[in-house]
Amino acid sequence: MTKTITSALVNKLDAMLSPCRLCPRECHVDRLHGEVGSCNAGSILTISSYHQHFGEEPPLVGRHGSGTIFLAHCNLHCVYCQNYEISQRGMGHETTLQECSRMMLRLQALGCHNINFVTPTPWIPQIVEALRIAQDEGLHVPIVYNCGGYESVETLKLLEGIVDIYMPDIKYADDGCAKKYSDAPHYWDVVRKALKEMHRQVGDLVLDHGIAQRGLLIRHLVMPENIAGSKACFEFIRKELSETTVVNVMAQYYPTHKAHNYPEINRRITAREYRDALAELERCGLVEGFRQTMDTIVREIVPEWTDELRET
Repeated sequence: MTKTITSALVNKLDAMLSPCRLCPRECHVDRLHGEVGSCNAGSILTISSYHQHFGEEPPLVGRHGSGTIFLAHCNLHCVYCQNYEISQRGMGHETTLQECSRMMLRLQALGCHNINFVTPTPWIPQIVEALRIAQDEGLHVPIVYNCGGYESVETLKLLEGIVDIYMPDIKYADDGCAKKYSDAPHYWDVVRKALKEMHRQVGDLVLDHGIAQRGLLIRHLVMPENIAGSKACFEFIRKELSETTVVNVMAQYYPTHKAHNYPEINRRITAREYRDALAELERCGLVEGFRQTMDTIVREIVPEWTDELRET
């Protein structure tokens, strides 16, 4: 975190809550006076949990973990969300900004390599003010912005110099799928603009002794029936961002929450679907990132692939 957070910036962000225009939905509700918009977030920061997290990407985890703060509510409404109790039902506790700053400092004291805000989009003003408090108390580790990619460029520009590592999803290359499964209008256009702004600010991922210090790390979740549009996502990254952009191609999809209402996504992905996505990544020339081995996936994520792989 290189930028000194000023009162003027905090005030400017607070003003974006009333009417709320933090994200591309631009609900224009008055969150400072009790109204809530699409994300259902109010004015008081709500946190579900915070801890040393060892399940993130290796450059974030290192030896001592990523200092992860899980925030309630989300500006996406994914029907298959694995954390829907937090993101859509708002499970969490109202938290003062001072307490949030103490959480960050505790995580830093535990040796965490970064402070990792999960679904920060509805809470940007509150997070920045809490960061200012923590900064004054000695917070110095990198700040991770861990989001769904449905971000406002106007808001992102105000975070320049505050966020060190952007970790967005690129969920879909098709607006129809984005609307159907995440209620996210114009997602493809929005996510491309957002990722370009993130990359402009922080560039490619920079490591120091294997630990991420700055840069962009993109997650792409492979979905059944190629609903995520993997090829188009990878082509955009290669052509519009950088051939050395770090991409984590994920096999973790499983049907949960409301996915049972959509037969086409009411199953795990197959080994073939994951392999096809990796082949598209290779064809696009994206050589950086994370590709779990089939053995690891079978052991840790999709044990039912055992028979499928045996037959190939």
